[in-house]
Amino acid sequence: MSTHQRHINDRRAHARPVPIHARPAGAAPRVLTLSVFDAMTDPLSDRPVHVPVLAEEVARLLGGRRSADSVSGLLVDVTLGAGGHSALLLERFPRLRLLGTDQDPEILSVARERLEPFQDRVRIEHARMSELTQVLADLDEQPAALLMDLGASSLQLDRPERGFSFAWDGPLDMRMDPRRSRTAADIVNTWDEGDLADLFFHEGGERGARKVARALVEARRRAPFRRTRGLSEAVAIALGKPIRSGGDGPRRGSIHPATRVFQALRRAVNEEADELESGLAAAREHLAPDGQLLAISFHSGEDGVVKRFLAEGARAGEWVLETRRPVEAGPEEVRRNPRSRSAKLRVARRPLSPSQGDPTV
Repeated sequence: MSTHQRHINDRRAHARPVPIHARPAGAAPRVLTLSVFDAMTDPLSDRPVHVPVLAEEVARLLGGRRSADSVSGLLVDVTLGAGGHSALLLERFPRLRLLGTDQDPEILSVARERLEPFQDRVRIEHARMSELTQVLADLDEQPAALLMDLGASSLQLDRPERGFSFAWDGPLDMRMDPRRSRTAADIVNTWDEGDLADLFFHEGGERGARKVARALVEARRRAPFRRTRGLSEAVAIALGKPIRSGGDGPRRGSIHPATRVFQALRRAVNEEADELESGLAAAREHLAPDGQLLAISFHSGEDGVVKRFLAEGARAGEWVLETRRPVEAGPEEVRRNPRSRSAKLRVARRPLSPSQGDPTV
């Protein structure tokens, strides 16, 4: 167990889902024409929503060699976000139904509007991955597929008031789920120097973690950190990479010096390591025989967790691996959607009967 996990208190509540209902017999599916690169608009602000990453690859691996009409059952999108992946899959496979869950109720409001054309094929629930076992246990069917798109959404990163951004000033919050009580400010202002250094290094990959932690502890003695800009500037100065006042930040193509520290804080606030472990365990327990797990990760640590989970399960006969190596975005997708550069997609299937899986990941 990492040092920062010792600070995590179990505040998990269980949310009961509304039953999933199939489309009425004889009713024709609503037909839409969607492209992976269709512009989606956030109805809360009229700003564009990010394009779903590796969406065509997800659709290809979900469909396999089957015809679109033969892909049926319940898809559980446990990180629904703005609904981009799910909208494409519901359009591509007209007999597929969706249970979409997400821990962020603000993003769910965007997804509801995005998925409204699919009507009774969709049910949306506010739930974390740590609540997924209870959500799935309450269903009257086993999911045919479970999709997880890990990390943060543009709708979170680009809203200063959510406290994720080092580019714009806002409250130092970073909670995806407002039910959580601990914020990024709580961590920065109360954890001791050693624990902060461990967090920044292990969860953010920040090589100057000890230097940053020492500087933050010294600075908070004078005044606690409350705003994102104050923290990002302190981190940049500690690393010897100050952002010029009144400038536009780092040069185009470079990484902001506070990027890794902010990532580490976000992961700790939202207990992302524990949430992922819970989501994988729920998939192993509740997916139907021949059901698929599709996991997209952006963080090397997360990809490592998924890789080990599937490799160990394959050796035990619990999974049949469908991707020997992670699927990554091609040059065209990276050009159109730079966020896809670090994405890795791994897919595995529950065997129809216990058997030895392919242990190669």
